[in-house]
Amino acid sequence: MSAPTSSIPSARQIENLIARYSHLVDEGNFAEFGALFENADFVSGEVSLRGGKTIEDLIGSMLVVHDDGTLRTRHITTNILIEVNEDDGSAEARSYYNILQAVPGLLPLQMVAGGRYRDRFERRDGTWSFARREVTIDFTGDTRYHLKAPQDA
Repeated sequence: MSAPTSSIPSARQIENLIARYSHLVDEGNFAEFGALFENADFVSGEVSLRGGKTIEDLIGSMLVVHDDGTLRTRHITTNILIEVNEDDGSAEARSYYNILQAVPGLLPLQMVAGGRYRDRFERRDGTWSFARREVTIDFTGDTRYHLKAPQDA
């Protein structure tokens, strides 16, 4: 049984939220992934979206789900720096991510992308939530088994 949220320090709750993002996307659970952004902005390059269903639809249209129902990836988030303002219930975080993938045709396991997250969080009704996630892609590898091919207009 897990400890009540209020007994877990804010920085740890936020770190858990950052990890939950990675688990949900790797598992191909786009509905719960989108729900992380129900009241938040998601920004990647020129794309800026708000709201769970909108973000769920975007991710579902971009990422390849394999026969096992997952992306066959591992999002590894490191160098997490979290700054919490307990007085106003806000926080900011910066981190790096690397996406590893192993699929038939793309062996051995390899990195397909790496970059940075810049996050803002808000405490709502005692629970920390994403307010904004900005994703920057710094490096890409072979993404043909990770990203769907763009559709012709």
